[in-house]
Amino acid sequence: MRPEDVREKLRKRPFQPIRLFLSDGAQYDVRHPEILIVGRTEVILGLPGGNGDLPERFASIDPLHIVRIEPIDGRS
Repeated sequence: MRPEDVREKLRKRPFQPIRLFLSDGAQYDVRHPEILIVGRTEVILGLPGGNGDLPERFASIDPLHIVRIEPIDGRS
């Protein structure tokens, strides 16, 4: 997926939580736009920990491997 397409989903107001589907079958929920950083060749996703809102670790994703983005609540 083009990085611009990912960034467009993050900029929608009001923000609607989304789910990223990757080519390897992995899925990541993005509940807050601040936890995703979109670059030209890399998307960095903060992964929540058990204690609070701050990410405990990060996933590095090649935007080409994002095959689909859907709203978490299932609406299109």
